[in-house]
Amino acid sequence: MINCEKLFERIDDMEQEYVKILEEFCLLESPTDYKEGVDAASDYIIKKAEAFGWKIERQKQEVAGDCICITMNPDATEAPVCLSGHVDTVHPVGLFKEPVVKYDGDKMYGPGVADCKGGIVASLLAMAALSKENFIARPIKLILQADEETSSIESNHTTVDYMCECGRGAAAFLNCEPSLAGTVVLKRKGIIRYTFNITGRAEHASACYNGVSAIAEAAHKILELEKYKDMKGITANCGKISGGTKTNTVPAECTFGVDFRFSNSEERKMVENIAKKVAETSYIEGTTCELVMESFREAMELTDANLKLLEAANKIFEKTNLPALSVRESGGGSDASYTTMCGIPTLDSVGVASKNIHSKDEYTLISSLTESAKALAAICYYI
Repeated sequence: MINCEKLFERIDDMEQEYVKILEEFCLLESPTDYKEGVDAASDYIIKKAEAFGWKIERQKQEVAGDCICITMNPDATEAPVCLSGHVDTVHPVGLFKEPVVKYDGDKMYGPGVADCKGGIVASLLAMAALSKENFIARPIKLILQADEETSSIESNHTTVDYMCECGRGAAAFLNCEPSLAGTVVLKRKGIIRYTFNITGRAEHASACYNGVSAIAEAAHKILELEKYKDMKGITANCGKISGGTKTNTVPAECTFGVDFRFSNSEERKMVENIAKKVAETSYIEGTTCELVMESFREAMELTDANLKLLEAANKIFEKTNLPALSVRESGGGSDASYTTMCGIPTLDSVGVASKNIHSKDEYTLISSLTESAKALAAICYYI
């Protein structure tokens, strides 16, 4: 029987080592579309795992980074616990000027430091501490996702399928997206992104009344879509537009992109119908529109299995003098949607504390690295 106080002391003793690991991990810049960088970052974590003798599995990918499953105690017979985080980031290489990683008191700034490399390092720290305290009762898996930030379009969702396959039969799946002050995410919106390609008819500006403006048609469509702003339901954001050639020419083409978010499968169908209807409607006679779905991510709906896991986790935290977690909803997407759909008990956003994710000011609180690792280790041991 592991002494939990000793386990937590072990995590505290290893803090500085793993802060350095997080810094080195973030220096390996890994935007989703840079396979070489994503694989190099995953290989860095693999080397740390190999030092403990853990089992390494790799799902090879042609375009996306490879998806990785690291297993501690692979021969143990109890149901596994899965820890997961994505190695890819939204930050293009070079966005963070020298020094790429910097410190300000308890804050560490860097590309993906919170989303989601901090959660991966917290998971690695939890596993390392459990290993050093001779925990052998169950397998602990660390799954490194490779193309989460783009809803896995690079891998055609095969990385998501692999992640769910690795998680089947797990007692708990802990997705280490950034955390927020004593909460856990059990409900997330799904995301569909569409491109609307509009065609009109060009004409000289002096005879604009004879032309058919694709930009004007786009304006009508965008105003119709921008009506959807329900915090708890469907939202539509028209975030990018391009069209036309010269100011003295009626534009024959215009393209714009829309990010739809929805809360459940019923709303997903509504979004699909909304997009189709707006695309098919010609607000200006003579225009046509091609609708292209660019990416899709399922919603994470509230389930009894996830609520029961949270209840069990909070009992563990009470036993180990860790703070309880309350339920939070999020408008952002994550891979926890898919494990939830597969019926795998899942808690989301149990990684490190953060601010300003997806910006060049992204940072994590260094103290939250050990806090997250203790919570993860306690669940692994007691669940």
